[in-house]
Amino acid sequence: MLDDKQALISAINQVMPFGKYAGRKLLQLPEPYLVWFKANGFPEGKLGEQLALVYEIKLNGLEGMLKPLLTSE
Repeated sequence: MLDDKQALISAINQVMPFGKYAGRKLLQLPEPYLVWFKANGFPEGKLGEQLALVYEIKLNGLEGMLKPLLTSE
């Protein structure tokens, strides 16, 4: 359970390393950007898994509940 919680916190706080929204935390990415990845394929590896998780979070309307978990780094 602790690993799942840490993975969630890590995913929403991961900084987008490339593209139009480079430098933003994944939870702060606009939903249409995540929908584009869903349609065209998420990147390979951990970042792709994190983007897919954030896509599901936004799709299910859970973004507001998770905003308090964003760090200020």
